[in-house]
Amino acid sequence: MTARILPAVGDADAARSVTTLLSQLPDAEPAAPAGDSTQLIDTLARLAGESIEELPEVVLVHERIGPVPALELIREVSLRFPAVGVVLITADASQGLFAAAMDAGARGLVTLPLSYEELANRVQAAAQWSTGVRRHLGSGGDVFTGPGGTVVTVTGAKGGVGATVTAVQLALAAQASGYTAALVDLDLQTGDIASYLDVQFRRSIVDLAAITDISPRVLADAVFSHSTGMVLLLSPGEGERGEEVSDRSARQIVSALRSRYEIVVIDCGSQMNGANAAAIEMADTAVLVTTPDVVAVRGAKRIVRMWDRLQIRKAEETVTLVNRFNRNTEIQPPLIQRITGTRMAATAIPANFKELQGAVDSGRMHELDAKSVVKQALWSLAGELGLVKASEKNEKGGGKYRNDRGALGRARRK
Repeated sequence: MTARILPAVGDADAARSVTTLLSQLPDAEPAAPAGDSTQLIDTLARLAGESIEELPEVVLVHERIGPVPALELIREVSLRFPAVGVVLITADASQGLFAAAMDAGARGLVTLPLSYEELANRVQAAAQWSTGVRRHLGSGGDVFTGPGGTVVTVTGAKGGVGATVTAVQLALAAQASGYTAALVDLDLQTGDIASYLDVQFRRSIVDLAAITDISPRVLADAVFSHSTGMVLLLSPGEGERGEEVSDRSARQIVSALRSRYEIVVIDCGSQMNGANAAAIEMADTAVLVTTPDVVAVRGAKRIVRMWDRLQIRKAEETVTLVNRFNRNTEIQPPLIQRITGTRMAATAIPANFKELQGAVDSGRMHELDAKSVVKQALWSLAGELGLVKASEKNEKGGGKYRNDRGALGRARRK
């Protein structure tokens, strides 16, 4: 059996050393090294999108890989691509690191400097394990499969700009178009998704924070299945418990969700912490919601600069959405784009709170009138972000996207 091996090594000299030694292994087919964690995940996702059989049997993760730490990267690979055996390359052979690597999902550990015999043994063992898992997957099983879904985070430039309403409607649009959708409340202290959707559920995201191996069954126990078909992972009822959700557990939870659902929408609120910072870093699309006023735009600029300083996300990789848009305001989207340096959403959400007030007060945001220009604009945004199936755009409720009147500069006619 030929074992396909994908090394993930950031340092050029270390990459050459690993590649040279791998080329000497019998029945081994090494691929070109991935230079960082993002490249590794993208490569695996592309291969898994073609077929599970296209995935390499073994992934070697060097301890100095970045920007995601090696153990967190191993955890994400193990969750999203369970048919891949991951081996950690490290200079630390301590029992503590070995236990941490096994907890993260590694199938073995190779110490530096590399030796031919040790590397060959670990690669062979991981490859045999991978082959067994794929045989199991071929007959079905309660495990995560596939390249993973799309993750979208929604963050408010400040409190009250409409981030939660935006997140709820994006998830509803995705679910209505035929995707499986999950809506996550990572506004850990003041999350309101349960109130917006009139939900009372005793479990929350905190119940997953201490679990190191989130299986599909464990995840199903923690989420709430809403009448619309989407699932909800709610913030804790006691805000102080939000501190139990660390950045490490947030990465694991997001990886588990994206491996199970096609669209994952995460409400990150307006206060930054380790958990929602990790989610924003992992997201395929990060939406920043602002209103066209000085205070909110300053807040948006402050958040974008903070994300850049902390290397969470670059400004040009952020999509800014203007809520409560009015052509008569002095601050227009082009000015916001210049101030923040972000990419502006082509859709702006018109100012019409009267349409929302009844749905908000009753906790029936999912029953918002299909004729609402706010809903039409938000569902149009979902289409812009690729969260709806193209063949379904004109068929679902509120979803005559072709006649949408919520786009920028488009007013409804009576």
